[in-house]
Amino acid sequence: MKTVLGIETTCDETAAAIVSVDSDGLPSIRANEVLSQIAEHAVYGGVVPEIAARAHVEVLDRLIARALERAGTRLADLDGIAVAAGPGLIGGVLVGLVTAKTLALVAQKPLLAVNHLEAHALTARLTDGLDFPYLLLLASGGHTQLVAVRGVGDYVRLGGTIDDAIGEAFDKAAKLLGLGYPGGPEVERMAEGGDPERFALPRPMLGRRQPDFSLSGLKTALRIEAERIAPLAERDVADLCAGFQAAVVDVVIDRARIALRGFADTAGRPTALVAAGGVAANGAIRRALAALAGEAGLAFVAPPLNLCGDNGAMIAWAGLERLRLGLVDDITAPARPRWPLAVESAPVTAA
Repeated sequence: MKTVLGIETTCDETAAAIVSVDSDGLPSIRANEVLSQIAEHAVYGGVVPEIAARAHVEVLDRLIARALERAGTRLADLDGIAVAAGPGLIGGVLVGLVTAKTLALVAQKPLLAVNHLEAHALTARLTDGLDFPYLLLLASGGHTQLVAVRGVGDYVRLGGTIDDAIGEAFDKAAKLLGLGYPGGPEVERMAEGGDPERFALPRPMLGRRQPDFSLSGLKTALRIEAERIAPLAERDVADLCAGFQAAVVDVVIDRARIALRGFADTAGRPTALVAAGGVAANGAIRRALAALAGEAGLAFVAPPLNLCGDNGAMIAWAGLERLRLGLVDDITAPARPRWPLAVESAPVTAA
């Protein structure tokens, strides 16, 4: 059995987890500790980097100790120390990376500097044992891209956003409508009781041959509609949220459909359509992607809700994936505020 500690501090969650894999390759999450900073940032309507970094410093050691205790293991029993070395807010990334390097030196264990985006990309293999290759929609507050996942460290970017990420667009929509932070869950909650057809909101990039995203125009259209009928009643907010979410869902499905048509050119037939990242927790998006996968004769895989957001289990698992391939790092591994997942991009030529 191999066991790895995973540390995550790239944004506004501090997390530590212990994940093991047995001799048959079956993983188990033995501990998964996550401490959210939502309360600290809510008053500002978004993440404040300095506050985030200080909060990581205050709690990370305690979370690591709690994860080890709950897993019933010791630092000396680990086979590696995995840490998200980027991309993310540089202050937070440094907190996690310095901590991981210190633990690796003291315990004389391999250091595994993990790309945070790769951890999201590989979560489907932790939860569902998925084989390569698969099409991934990676969508969060800072990232939106469609990726052909061909293997560990082998990713081809098929399309991505040219402006706002999906999660960012949800957060900005929520702020515009006077909802709380984080915005995505608030918009989804309000949309449940709204009329998605009341407002004629645009579907940017619909039908384009390259599966890229653009959400700034949709966000502007939402603002124009809100200003036109201001002051807003609760029914207005619900209808605006429903229309906004429906537009995002339509765009996501159209873009994913185009990516599926062009997938074979870069990776052969996919084993599944996968959603990962915080936006994968959105129920409307999950249901629509599941239907699209069914139309294509594919499985749809999305993590359980507690593994959609940032967490240590995905970092530990990505570390295990890298460890068994011998992809370990030394003490000079840098903190990387920017770290693209794909090393190459492929044009999609589907009709």
